[in-house]
Amino acid sequence: MTSRAKFENTKPLEHRYELLLLFDVSNGNPNGDPDADNAPRTDPETGHGLVTDVCIKRKVRNFVSQIRENKAPDEIYVKDRGILANQQQRAYTALNKSEGSSSPNNDARAWMCANFYDVRAFGAVMTTGKTKESAEEGEKKKSTQKGKEKMWNCGQVRGPVQFAFSRSIDPVTSVAHTITRTALTNAGDTQRESTTNEEGEEQAGSGQIGRKHGVAYGLYAMHGFVSPFLATDTKFTERDLGLLLDAMTNMFELDRSAARGEMATRALLLFEHEGKLGNAPAHKVFETVKLPSAKLARSFEDYVGLVLPEDGAEVLPGVRAWRYV
Repeated sequence: MTSRAKFENTKPLEHRYELLLLFDVSNGNPNGDPDADNAPRTDPETGHGLVTDVCIKRKVRNFVSQIRENKAPDEIYVKDRGILANQQQRAYTALNKSEGSSSPNNDARAWMCANFYDVRAFGAVMTTGKTKESAEEGEKKKSTQKGKEKMWNCGQVRGPVQFAFSRSIDPVTSVAHTITRTALTNAGDTQRESTTNEEGEEQAGSGQIGRKHGVAYGLYAMHGFVSPFLATDTKFTERDLGLLLDAMTNMFELDRSAARGEMATRALLLFEHEGKLGNAPAHKVFETVKLPSAKLARSFEDYVGLVLPEDGAEVLPGVRAWRYV
């Protein structure tokens, strides 16, 4: 296409796409590792910062949930502290299907794709859940051994939208800042004897000390992929792609946290191929954008050598780059 698509219609995708997201963090922790005292994730060999794909997906899900008010057709299946089996049960209830099944229910699978944005975008494994014991019956089954049937089996969906790990352009240094807590939940949390002030109010014997991890600055790049063939299966449409681009543009604005510092989307490129199969390998497409190093960078402006393609530029034969940020 020679003009930017608006992605407003519920038309099937007719092109293959790649995404390049550049985002940065200042004085914060973009993605803590619970196995490392929640310190920012890093490549242990090179020191480059890492952000997992599921971290970015979580931000996309949160944005869609807030903007679309968690209503069909843009409900969110994987919600914070949600019970996935309960969501799958809704499909069986809506379709008036029996709960037990030894194989996925295709109607229930289609219902989940139609009602949950993240299912038709990212995919989901919906074969898990509760089971019930059922005796095997039938003339040809003489065994009395019991087997297990899945309840609310909605099958598996391979999502057309896939993200890779984000990686910082330069190595980052994780710093642990010592912080203090003056108010305690219980008087004996520090195992010191509590005191009583002049008004007779109980007070803790002392405060507590903790740590807060973060990096001074890091610019991260993430690659994304959109398959029109898988989109046909899940009914992921042009409208859904437009919502994804909106989410990736604004997701950090609705995800503020003192722990994460200041995070922002600095660039978002959508590479559009002329056809469904694509006109160039994905790695060749990403190589058209040069991401130069900036040692000891403390702001996005320090990356003076960064040059992004012009909006609508043909970066490779049959591949155009569209700049959304």
